[in-house]
Amino acid sequence: MDLESLKDLFVEELKDLYSAENQILKALPKMIKKATSKELKSGFEQHLKETEVHVERLETIFKELEVSPKGKKCKGMEGVIADGKELMEEEAEPEVMDAGLIGAAQHVEHYEMAGYGCVRTYAELLGHNNFAKLLQKTLDEERATDEKLTELARGINVEAEEAA
Repeated sequence: MDLESLKDLFVEELKDLYSAENQILKALPKMIKKATSKELKSGFEQHLKETEVHVERLETIFKELEVSPKGKKCKGMEGVIADGKELMEEEAEPEVMDAGLIGAAQHVEHYEMAGYGCVRTYAELLGHNNFAKLLQKTLDEERATDEKLTELARGINVEAEEAA
């Protein structure tokens, strides 16, 4: 696709996020299975449900724009998820693995926050205030997830240190 306008860039970035969210939908069940902390498992399960809603919001935007969400693979998220997958293949104490899973999840969250911040701003500039509100809601949820992960890390990281 040729990027001739901010609208073109907006659509391309939305497609990137759509691909990223769908990759996350496939990765989270594996993270849930690998996590040992009940709180961490629960957090991942909650985020899986939120991610399904994020995909639905993006599909709503694509439908209103009359554009297909298909056709782009988010290579950035693919790399972030590959790093997490590599971590999950390691032999580790349960608390250490949980600490690593939190770090991997926060890499995902930060990637998403950067993307949603950009597309929200593009939506505002393009006069798509309804899209901007939807995208801001997702951005707020991504930030809240990151904050929950940080809070969980405060306990789990100590447990990982004590496991040594």
